[in-house]
Amino acid sequence: MPTVRLGRRGQVTIPSDVRRDLELQDGDRILLTVREGEIVLRPVGLSIFDLRGSIPVSGPQDLEAIRAEVIEQRARRRGQPDG
Repeated sequence: MPTVRLGRRGQVTIPSDVRRDLELQDGDRILLTVREGEIVLRPVGLSIFDLRGSIPVSGPQDLEAIRAEVIEQRARRRGQPDG
């Protein structure tokens, strides 16, 4: 089982054989969770930004504006300020 060293800025390097086995590429997102005192890393699937252009639309789409609107709507439902 490979071990990694925690760097001074809290960074770790995932060993190349693990990246290769999981088919991880530069820029891929990884979800970090803590479960029962252990750190669990999982590759994250596609996001809305990764899917940009995969569905034909009638005009330009502003995904940042759409995301901001979704965040605002969720905040309103929770009765909290945006953010």
